[in-house]
Amino acid sequence: MWIIVTILAYFFVLMGISRLAVRRADNQAFFRAGRRSPWYMVAFGMVGASISGVTFVSVPGMVLTSQMTYLQVCLGFIVGYLAIAFLLLPVYYKLNLTSIYTYLGQRLGASSYQTGAWFFLVSKMVGAAVKFYVVCLILQQFVFEALGVPFFINVLLMVSLIWFYTRKGGVRTLVFTDTFQTVCLFMALLLIIFMVVQSLHFSMGDAVRAIASDAHSHIFEFSDWRSPFFFWKEFLSGAFIVIVMTGLDQDMMQKNLTCRTLREAQKDMCSYGVAFVPANLLFLSLGVLLVQLFQQQGVEIPAQGDQLLPMFVKGEVIPLTSQLLPLLFVLGIVAASFSSADSALTSLTTSYCVDIRQKHDDEKLRKRVHLAVCLLFVAFIVMFHTLNSKSLIDAIYTIVSYTYGPLLGLFAFGLFTKLYVSQRWVPVVCVASPFICYGIACAAEQLLNYHFGYELLMLNGLLTFVGLWLCRCSVPPYTR
Repeated sequence: MWIIVTILAYFFVLMGISRLAVRRADNQAFFRAGRRSPWYMVAFGMVGASISGVTFVSVPGMVLTSQMTYLQVCLGFIVGYLAIAFLLLPVYYKLNLTSIYTYLGQRLGASSYQTGAWFFLVSKMVGAAVKFYVVCLILQQFVFEALGVPFFINVLLMVSLIWFYTRKGGVRTLVFTDTFQTVCLFMALLLIIFMVVQSLHFSMGDAVRAIASDAHSHIFEFSDWRSPFFFWKEFLSGAFIVIVMTGLDQDMMQKNLTCRTLREAQKDMCSYGVAFVPANLLFLSLGVLLVQLFQQQGVEIPAQGDQLLPMFVKGEVIPLTSQLLPLLFVLGIVAASFSSADSALTSLTTSYCVDIRQKHDDEKLRKRVHLAVCLLFVAFIVMFHTLNSKSLIDAIYTIVSYTYGPLLGLFAFGLFTKLYVSQRWVPVVCVASPFICYGIACAAEQLLNYHFGYELLMLNGLLTFVGLWLCRCSVPPYTR
């Protein structure tokens, strides 16, 4: 009962923030927040928006299979954010963009523009729906199942709440609500860590020393270049992951483009990028402490790392003395999932209206599209639940990760060459590149025993770039 009250109270706070933040609900507020957002609020809120509910559950469990080597990727993130701040943001601000894919139209032509926008729309819809599906499953298990609420109603309720507080203000609302949600997320995380430390009968100093001396705290891997956890592979992949999944992603860039000036946007990007290392260090440290608690209590460590934190929250490691722990867990999950899903739905609405329909000022269209995107989001989540296949979800995540490569290739070709490309071949190249990339990955594993990790993104982008170069021409497509 207290969990339901907490979720409702949380929603009403979001609604209150939304009403205070947005006094004039027009397209300029929805798409660009009037370019008046304080950079420090955008930076702080973006940390929470980048941490989904899946991250909240999965990252602590990573220590079981990869120790703390994920921090190598996070260090690469910093390089990626610097590249965005000083290479991409100047271009976006110079062109005064609402959607970043407009750049592709101005530089490479209409076919490149539409191809980039559609790749984003499909990838973001499927990827965001999968993430939110996992969160809805957790909420069903912890909250709604005991109340006899069907899964469909659970999903419809959660997405409806997001629609209610974003339908008028869009990105203007998100700048303020994400700040509040980031506070809630980290408050919940820190309190859960504190409760684990108490359960271990540690002081905070003891906890720090226990984490530092634990074998699961191994960070740097330089010994085996074939390993997916090899430092340079993870570090460089981290940089490219950020460039593509932040710098070339309308979802992640839309709020950054609401800052008043380019310099403020660059300060936002750099500070936000550096914050990822300590943020993920907290999640991984929680994972190490949970492993120690499982061992101390003689409880078998789960085969799936995703079960590490939920088992503790459900009282399967030590008996619960109050409902505070499940309440904190649900609060953290809701804060992380809302701040991730609301920005995804807003950016999908923006991209469809601006890129596909090319109607910046049609408020009626924007309202209809926003509602339609939310309903489609519900449909995807319910479909995943109906199919109920873990292997299918893993496959969808893999497919989505492949689809960002063509965006990397398109933007790289536009930024680093002065060439143009035959418009009829752009969709062919962008669709073919992920399939060729998959074939190379399978062949490398079979013939060389080489296992691709995050570097698949770089290979995919390179293949797209080469394909575009082979279809190059020296005359702009819009002059022929």
